[in-house]
Amino acid sequence: MSESNVKKGSLSRATEWISSIYRFATDRNDFRRNLVVNLGLFATGVWVARNLSDFDLMSPQPVT
Repeated sequence: MSESNVKKGSLSRATEWISSIYRFATDRNDFRRNLVVNLGLFATGVWVARNLSDFDLMSPQPVT
């Protein structure tokens, strides 16, 4: 396989990958997109709550 064919193949794969990401991100009726976005937001919120807070979410609450 020549070097130009390798570059053409990898460029084609990169173009397909970028176009599939663009289609995935702009499809307004896609259940998978909504699921991925919601899970990502949830995971980000959990990470922020666990790593950027001064309090422990799993500690027992004080009795008042």
